[in-house]
Amino acid sequence: MGNEFTSDAVVGIECHVELNTNTKLFCSCPRKGTEEPNSRCCEICLGHPGSKPSVNKKAIEFALKLCLATNSKIAKELVFSRKSYFYPDLAKNFQITQYEMPLGSNGEIKLPGKAIKLKRIHLEEDPASMVHSGSYVLVDYNRSGNPLVEIVTEPVMESAQEARDFMKQLITVLEYLEIFDINNCVIKADVNVSVRESGYSRVEVKNITGFKEIERAVNYEVQRQKHEAKDGKKAMQETRGWDADKGMTFPMRQKESEEDYGYIIEPDLAVIDITDDFVGKIKLAMPEMADEKLRKFLDEHGIEETTANVIAKDRKLAKMYEEVIKEVDRELASKWIRRELPRVLNYQKKSLEESNIEPKHMISLLKLIQHGKITEKTGQQLINMLGEAPFDVDEHVKKEGLSAVSDSSQIEQFCKEAIKEAPKAVEEYKAGKEKALNFCVGIVMKKSKGKAKPETVMEMLKKLVD
Repeated sequence: MGNEFTSDAVVGIECHVELNTNTKLFCSCPRKGTEEPNSRCCEICLGHPGSKPSVNKKAIEFALKLCLATNSKIAKELVFSRKSYFYPDLAKNFQITQYEMPLGSNGEIKLPGKAIKLKRIHLEEDPASMVHSGSYVLVDYNRSGNPLVEIVTEPVMESAQEARDFMKQLITVLEYLEIFDINNCVIKADVNVSVRESGYSRVEVKNITGFKEIERAVNYEVQRQKHEAKDGKKAMQETRGWDADKGMTFPMRQKESEEDYGYIIEPDLAVIDITDDFVGKIKLAMPEMADEKLRKFLDEHGIEETTANVIAKDRKLAKMYEEVIKEVDRELASKWIRRELPRVLNYQKKSLEESNIEPKHMISLLKLIQHGKITEKTGQQLINMLGEAPFDVDEHVKKEGLSAVSDSSQIEQFCKEAIKEAPKAVEEYKAGKEKALNFCVGIVMKKSKGKAKPETVMEMLKKLVD
């Protein structure tokens, strides 16, 4: 194995994504709802003898969308297996998953300058959750049977940053497909880390949640393995956990091989044919993905590259932008949707949905700026207010008298007053310091309550001073 790699560290990820379906993978119990322990489960969730699972069609469709979006080779049949292991979170002592024939294989997730190869994409059920309380552990089967799609990469990442970038891009793909909701679906990653100094002996770090934690865990594990190799300790394949509070991994058990799980074909589920017709219908319903939008924003819209990247990576921002440009200048819309809208949402600690800011609000606001009816400063004040609660922008501007000052005689009067109040700035400007006149602009903006256009003010000041 050591001859396969040339980097100092090698990272692979096994990512478990909860699919945003209404019901569980093999029964009709709701995936989400009341959090009263053991209130969303049935004989199938609990593994009662004689209970018969049936597959959630929507979960298959969602998983196939991911396979198509990652250019994976799609299997001709959907085959489930039993993965046998004896943990308290598995009432039936096995998990229904896929082993012999994954739904998708040999796909990729593209990062800037590199494609992360995917070994497999497959469906499986979530185990129950264990609640640790002092000296005992309780089991809650509400989560048991929730639909998961597992994405397994090849060991091709070479740093913690690359692993974090992969997870971010995966989230972008999942959200564009609308098969995952970051607000109510769980995503966890097992990270496989090995280093040159230990002969690339693989260590798996289990159940890491969050991009930052993945980066921290990989960084820690790389340094731990290098340190142990330097001390002459023998490397071994093992499974470790991640303690986010302490910022360190801890040993759990020696790494199992796949043979240890005793896989057998699931006898209670028939093999399902994945027909070309079925895949074709899903392909027709596929949305335009982030990379496609990026190319369109760059080539057709002529947006600046960094701005186009930021908007394209966020499905909700991209949707907002495409609605707004139906009535607003593209450059103006992209600037505000990239910078001002996220700024307000971050300050309010709200998502776009939680803020209730709709395209109509942004259209009204930006049309007023575009046509010179309000200044950008007034626009920033208005979008700050929209972040708190939406309102009719046009009506508010009219009611509060926020329209831009366009009366040249009034602006001229403000400029004359500013020149008198700031003689030093005027003298410095005359001496060749162009920026000195900005002080006078500030005075005029204050006098006009931010309703004068700065460029108009500067032009008037220069005319008066010169």
